[in-house]
Amino acid sequence: MSTDKKVALITGGNKGIGLETARQLGKLGITVLIGVRDEAKGEAAVAELKKDGVEARAVKLDVDNSADYAEVAKLIEKDYGHLDILVNNAGIMLDGRKGNETTKTSKDLLQKTFNTNFFAVVGLTQALLPLLKKSLGGRIVNLSSILGSNTLHATPGSFIYDAKTFAYDASKSALNSFTIHLAHELKDTKIKVNSAHPGWVKTEMGGEGAQLDIETGAKTSVELATLQDSGPNGEFLHLGKALPW
Repeated sequence: MSTDKKVALITGGNKGIGLETARQLGKLGITVLIGVRDEAKGEAAVAELKKDGVEARAVKLDVDNSADYAEVAKLIEKDYGHLDILVNNAGIMLDGRKGNETTKTSKDLLQKTFNTNFFAVVGLTQALLPLLKKSLGGRIVNLSSILGSNTLHATPGSFIYDAKTFAYDASKSALNSFTIHLAHELKDTKIKVNSAHPGWVKTEMGGEGAQLDIETGAKTSVELATLQDSGPNGEFLHLGKALPW
């Protein structure tokens, strides 16, 4: 089976920014597949999206389980024939919030963080790339963070200079590097790859003290997922503004 309608896969799409990204893309007429670890939560999210008129489907996808990548690829190939948008939204922050604890950060915490925030993104993207190449204009959005900016972390007086969460920050820096390298490799194709900084958003991770609502937090991902062919490639952006790597 194949369809001319655009198809998007959003990892961690059953809550927070991922769910809102699905809602906004769905309202643009895009079929959204939300990758979820818990299928019951996925179905609940789909029911919520359908109330807003969104064509949505939950697919079993634990980004920490590489066996799921091939299964998702097979499902998309069989039922849709192509993939137009991949939003690598799923992520974790395991660091404490007590200031810079780089010297206390364990290897185990680093590995768990990198497995989800970096290695899973690379592995899933590689598995789905053949389907993205079948799109008339594939879009890959890597949900990063301003905390992945080495430039700002190294600049005294920058607004993140004293916000050091080593494992999380390093994983997002690595993710940004993946964006740069993948965009370069695919620069002669119709696929665009960009990193998105959603902002400090009121989610489970961001907390109630965050500055932005979830609707605004999803906007950058949606903008990059729906870029025109003349849009940016291999950039780090927030609401249309380029950020320092």
